[in-house]
Amino acid sequence: MSVKTEPMMSQELEKRNDFRAILIIGVLFFIFGSVTWLNSVLIPYLKIACELTNFESYFVTFAFYISYLVMAIPSAWVLKVTGFKKGMAAGLAVMALGALIFIPAALNRTYSLFLIGLFVQGTGLALLQTASNPYITILGPAESAAKRISIMGICSKVGGILAPIALGFIVFSDPEALDALVKQLGSMDPIQKALELDAVAHRVITPYVIVASALAVLAVLVLLSSLPEVDTDQEDEAVATANTSKTSILQFPHLLLGVLAIFLYVGVEVLSVDTIISYGVEQGFSLEDAKFFFSFTLGAMLVGYLIGIVTIPKILKQDVALQISAVLGVVFSIAAILTDGYVSVLFIALLGLANSLMWPAIWPLAIAGLGRFTKIGSSLLIMGIAGGAIIPLVYGRLTDMANAQQAYWIMVPCYLFIWFFSTKGHRIRK
Repeated sequence: MSVKTEPMMSQELEKRNDFRAILIIGVLFFIFGSVTWLNSVLIPYLKIACELTNFESYFVTFAFYISYLVMAIPSAWVLKVTGFKKGMAAGLAVMALGALIFIPAALNRTYSLFLIGLFVQGTGLALLQTASNPYITILGPAESAAKRISIMGICSKVGGILAPIALGFIVFSDPEALDALVKQLGSMDPIQKALELDAVAHRVITPYVIVASALAVLAVLVLLSSLPEVDTDQEDEAVATANTSKTSILQFPHLLLGVLAIFLYVGVEVLSVDTIISYGVEQGFSLEDAKFFFSFTLGAMLVGYLIGIVTIPKILKQDVALQISAVLGVVFSIAAILTDGYVSVLFIALLGLANSLMWPAIWPLAIAGLGRFTKIGSSLLIMGIAGGAIIPLVYGRLTDMANAQQAYWIMVPCYLFIWFFSTKGHRIRK
């Protein structure tokens, strides 16, 4: 009797440990979303406080996302030394430091300091994401990886909705007065203008002190948690046999195509969230109304994640879900360009639905079969997040050259490549 019950007890214990691990990673993904999507508020806010052009304002996304390109490979080296748990705690600590840099940046109303703070936050997130994404992918059956990542996506987007709303209420606490201030700036003398803009800049100090404190506490809690280590260097027999002749990560073309797919996907996702407030203002909406538009996009993402949890893998395979998402991206992008006003803004928001299953589907398709190359492969995929730095910056330049609506044409070829990866790219192994 004891021979039968011991394996059952062991399996139950393993399930409980997995549940605890997934719960902890879920909290981390909540933090990802909270910090990442604050940029949707920071772009129009810093554009006013630091008197920026459209192109200059999108350096917010550049500074934040370029850190993934710079720090992803070093993050893999750190994880080899520290392991996943200590690496995640270190990532949270670095993010806390980045949040603290906002204090002198706001006190001096120095845009370059804001950008440094964003880069440091992105550095911490690069380490955190390099650890957590393969962790949640491996922590369970491979065929349901997209489902687990979808659950993490819900945690991320809930944070992404709540945190910017909270920051928006603080920095745009009186949007009518702020709109009036923007119109009056040109007629103010330099001293009065500086005083008014300094007061606007100081509004972010308290929120970012809270953010830094929360991140520091969470870093300690993760360090003290029972989060188990996962050995990604071990390969099952089939994977080891397939990888016998492999000596470099560059010998996995499906991964390299996946990196480009991630690059383009993150770029269009950032556009759909971080540009929608400014685009709404250009379409004639007041800042009072437009400041909530980003939540429409993130809400659409939540719906998409719920669909993924229900349908993957029982109804939809991961590659089919990605194909559908890419087609929707093309359709919604063109519809937003060809319509005006609220309808056009709504189609930009609906891109959240198209984007929702892309990360959960691209990641496991790109990382499949890497075996002992998993950590370095994950680092390359994290580097692909730099698409959020480059594509919005190009969009900002196109906006200054033409207008915000026509600049959205940049998204169509991005979605078309993602469709290619979903149909053929992820199958290319030689």
